[in-house]
Amino acid sequence: RRVHGGKRSKYRKRELCISCDIQSSMDKSSDLQPRTATVDSAAQKWAPILRYVALGLICALAFSVRIFSVIRYESVIHEFDPYFNYRTTQYLAREGFYEFWNWFDESTWYPLGRVIGGTLYPGLMVTAGLLYWIANFFHITVNIRNVCVFLAPIFSANTALATYLFTTETTGRTQAGLMSALFMAIVPSYISRSVAGSYDNEGVAIFALVFTFYVFIKAVNTGTIFWATMSALAYFYMVASWGGYVFIINIIPIFVLFLLLVGRFSDRLYVAYSVFYTLGSLLAMQIPFVSFQVVTSSEHMASHGVFVVLQTYVLVNWIRGQVSRDSFRTLSKVAFLAAIGLVASVCFYLTITGKTRWSGRSLTLLDPTYAKKYIPIIASVSEHQPTTWSSFFFDLHVLVILAPVGLWHCFKSNTDAGIFVGLYGVLAVYFAGVMVRLMLVLAPAVCILSGIGVSATLTTFLTSFRRATQVSPVATFRDETVESDRRRRKEEPIVIAPEMSLLVVVLLTFLVGAYVTHCTWAGAEAYSSPSIVMASRTHDGGRVIFDDYREAYYWLRQNTAPDAKIMSWWDYGYQITAMGNRTVLVDNNTWNNTHIATVGMAMSSPEHEAYQVMQRLDVDYVLVIFGGLTGYSSDDINKFLWMVRIGGGVYPWIKEEDYYSNGQYRIDSGASSKMLNCLMYKLSYYRFDEITTDYSRPAGFDRVRGAEMGKKNIKLDHLDEAFTSEHWIVRIYSVRKPRNKGDKPMKARPFNKAQAREKRSRFARVKLQSLGRKIRKSRKSSARK
Repeated sequence: RRVHGGKRSKYRKRELCISCDIQSSMDKSSDLQPRTATVDSAAQKWAPILRYVALGLICALAFSVRIFSVIRYESVIHEFDPYFNYRTTQYLAREGFYEFWNWFDESTWYPLGRVIGGTLYPGLMVTAGLLYWIANFFHITVNIRNVCVFLAPIFSANTALATYLFTTETTGRTQAGLMSALFMAIVPSYISRSVAGSYDNEGVAIFALVFTFYVFIKAVNTGTIFWATMSALAYFYMVASWGGYVFIINIIPIFVLFLLLVGRFSDRLYVAYSVFYTLGSLLAMQIPFVSFQVVTSSEHMASHGVFVVLQTYVLVNWIRGQVSRDSFRTLSKVAFLAAIGLVASVCFYLTITGKTRWSGRSLTLLDPTYAKKYIPIIASVSEHQPTTWSSFFFDLHVLVILAPVGLWHCFKSNTDAGIFVGLYGVLAVYFAGVMVRLMLVLAPAVCILSGIGVSATLTTFLTSFRRATQVSPVATFRDETVESDRRRRKEEPIVIAPEMSLLVVVLLTFLVGAYVTHCTWAGAEAYSSPSIVMASRTHDGGRVIFDDYREAYYWLRQNTAPDAKIMSWWDYGYQITAMGNRTVLVDNNTWNNTHIATVGMAMSSPEHEAYQVMQRLDVDYVLVIFGGLTGYSSDDINKFLWMVRIGGGVYPWIKEEDYYSNGQYRIDSGASSKMLNCLMYKLSYYRFDEITTDYSRPAGFDRVRGAEMGKKNIKLDHLDEAFTSEHWIVRIYSVRKPRNKGDKPMKARPFNKAQAREKRSRFARVKLQSLGRKIRKSRKSSARK
């Protein structure tokens, strides 16, 4: 009163006004509280149903985006490798599992043949066969071809479900799981190997990969033997399906070792890895194609080493509780040095004696230049090339930007599952950069990380937006100290401006919408065209279908002997055997480098030398692919240098530089003589100088190479043109037989024109001399008479 004097009533009125405002705010908030509680309870009630509906829609989207190839073309098998899988599945469905497992196929790799059961991963075929048998058991009439065509789209839906389970188990948030499942369902990298008709191992293997990771993380989180056993069974299915199982058996040991190094060992981790390693290794050895590679292959050494380290760690912890600290310290140093020496000695011994070895593909992952230097057969495969930046952005789109956000959240969460997903993403990025085929392994990691990042970001900004726009209850008027005010502000979540929150939400929605649009276009246009049936557009927008492959294979099946042997490059072996039903020398299995090199040597040799090779191999027909008329760039002329390199790796007289002209690979008049006279050049450009591809270009103009053929009026001495497809893409030549059955193969006419003229003149002189002798002899006899 002394301080304020007569102003006491003024401050009293102000306090009363503040109290009235507080009371009115509390009244408003109390009116909103029942309404908010009702909304929250309704959301909790309907959340599971909405979640299942969303998962169902995601699965339907995953299946639908992959059937554009059937809608636009027909139900047909794509690419090259799927035709071997389709042929073996037909045999399995027709003959049964026992006959399939013991099948010796004499129509491939003539004259060697191939043991089918011991040289493939049977998971894909057995899965399709089971679906076929189950459908027929319930009297559902379905063709085995349609089962094979639609198997990959069906399993893509399963992969989306596995991704949802994996992400939910990692983060504990179903929102992140739904977002990751959506990304995985339509990611272009996975679509490229799982469209309808792409009947390849990756179609089921990616599901096995994600599901194995899910059940293993479930085992780590729970520490139960049941889930560890389930992870071993899932790993067994992965081993039976694809050679990419090596990625699993390396990343899981790396994860366990990382947890040991950072001090996150637990009994749960011990149980999960011990059961997984033991059962998984035993089950993997049941696949004949893998068998004892589990013990002898260097790709599995990491799993063995980490298992030993884990058991040693547990033993050391037990000893620690039994001895004093000083004794334990001394003992641990001795044990550590002894363990390092033992592991180094074992690795050195196994490497020197050759009892363990790295495969060529694995060495290529560690050294990207290894295959090009030492194994050209691996480097010649397009899917083994390094990945370009454009491929990353085309196959992953905005996930390239969103995945780092999820990676940050995973390591920030400080959980075992989060660390595993982070390690998976980092390692997959490296391997995908080395080999474009491993973009398939990267796709699930990027989808999961992006789903986690987008979900966490949306949750943060939507919660902030709701908190900023919602009327919150106001506490009663009280005085607070500075310390209590700071503590309260620190505990409260940060409130972002509503405008900024709304802007981020709109931006993320736009990015996800753009991603869905891009993936739909990629599924409909980029990855739905079967390589066996091609299409192009004319100048007026009309559509032209190139069905030359099936036309040629049908001709082979109808117009050649059942035991005819076909020589072609190994790319087309599976298709010739499956669709043409004829015996081939080499195919896409590429298990015998020498046999493939022999074909490459024949293709890069002059005709008379190649004829001798063909006679030794009992070749009846030669098939080549030529795209000079239509502009089809994946023809044999563009692959020819790989034939030279592979052939030169076994036959040293085949040298790549002999086929260059001034350091350039050319097919025009400036090409080298070796190039112009080799068998591949003659078979590709035979009679092509009679064709005018463009009215503004001379006859014999190659649209792919953009040049006029260098050697015209090509004559064949030992082969005859048997068939040329409508658009000149497939060309088949018959090999002439020797004149008599017991005669040696005919010697070729020399290529040197001067020598040829000399030989003809010498032959003419001999004929004239013999004719003169006959005339003189006849004259003498007539004179006597």
